[in-house]
Amino acid sequence: MKRKMPSKNKEIVHTNQVRVRFEETDPLGIVWHGNYIKYFEDGREAFGRKHGISYLDQKHHGFATPIVKSSTEHKRPLKYGDIATIKTIFVDSPAAKMIFRYEIYNQDALVVCTGETTQVFVDDIGNGELSLNIPEFFMAWKKQVGLL
Repeated sequence: MKRKMPSKNKEIVHTNQVRVRFEETDPLGIVWHGNYIKYFEDGREAFGRKHGISYLDQKHHGFATPIVKSSTEHKRPLKYGDIATIKTIFVDSPAAKMIFRYEIYNQDALVVCTGETTQVFVDDIGNGELSLNIPEFFMAWKKQVGLL
């Protein structure tokens, strides 16, 4: 029997909260499943502002980071007025991409949704060409936050 090797990937975590808005709910009064992707984005944006790797920082360096993969797993519902805590976890990768994992909790600290997104670096100045190499600014950021 093979033993699973522990992951060598390092992680950085940030949490923020959002209040569920009426417009995010369906006729049953619960958050429509597609809105959890928006909550993931809320988490990524808060993470980026906190840790100096926001979308505006990336754009300043001539890059955009479109999502190329996303997944969600729903555990229980959120309702209008609930306060959700979004835990955003940056997972270090040796490749030229950013991987984020998410855990969303309700006000009772119960997991309501988990997920993951993968983003790649593309040239934001020219033709949107995929960067196969890790951009210099991203390597500098990884050093700054202790990932290298």
